[in-house]
Amino acid sequence: MSIIEAIILGIVQGITEFLPISSTGHLTLAGKIMGLISDKNPEHWTSFIAVIQLGTMISIFVYFWKDLWNIFIEFLQNNFQKRLKYSEQSLNSKLGWMIIAGTIPIVVVGLLFKDMVEGALTKNLYVISGSLIVLAIILAIAEKTAKFKKDIKDVTMLDSILIGLAQAVALIPGSSRSGTTITGGLFLGLKRDVAARFSFLLSVPAILASGLLQLKESLAFINYDLALNLIVATVVSGISGYLAIDFLLKYLKKNSTFVFIFYRIALGVLILVLLYSNIINP
Repeated sequence: MSIIEAIILGIVQGITEFLPISSTGHLTLAGKIMGLISDKNPEHWTSFIAVIQLGTMISIFVYFWKDLWNIFIEFLQNNFQKRLKYSEQSLNSKLGWMIIAGTIPIVVVGLLFKDMVEGALTKNLYVISGSLIVLAIILAIAEKTAKFKKDIKDVTMLDSILIGLAQAVALIPGSSRSGTTITGGLFLGLKRDVAARFSFLLSVPAILASGLLQLKESLAFINYDLALNLIVATVVSGISGYLAIDFLLKYLKKNSTFVFIFYRIALGVLILVLLYSNIINP
């Protein structure tokens, strides 16, 4: 892998991690085209993806640092200093509980299906193209049936758990973490930008844990050249990720998600055409 390829992958990761179009799908397609994915050691590619996600993790911390700080402080105050009942706690403290509850599904599913998640099947472009198309259709249904009434203060514990279950679906490659959680939020009546904001906050523990775990496991095969590429890709993903967050939140205040729905379907069809034309391998 060259520095240029690392920069390209960092840009792809940063932009597609937060837009509902699947970072894994785009990175895998890019990796296949550039010949960077080995069928013999697919876990190496999984580790690379997970580590550069730390760049997008940093972008979330930077963009939402006030929100995350207030959630952290008020959670400690309401649960350890004053020990208030949940119903009496502040909105930020409740958000802390909801993020914890919403993270449990992806942790359980991720641990149960760890080998499958890191295996060769999850890099299969047939699986990715299918997920891109199917989840786009589900998002379209959510757009057509959603009420768009709930603000962040109206999100309940049940909502957070259900959106957390939607986040667990994102372990299927091509689904998109932001795509599944935003879809779940829309089905539950959240406004589009609120669904996206809650999606980003909810992703913090999952992305951080995944990146740190994969970083630890990948240390055994990271040499100097790969380490340099990882650093470059991670920094670039952080910058592009910040820009993607800002764009999506502003975009969804006035627009629907249909541009992403059409894009997902088009990309899924394009991948199938490339596969059946033997231009790329599964």
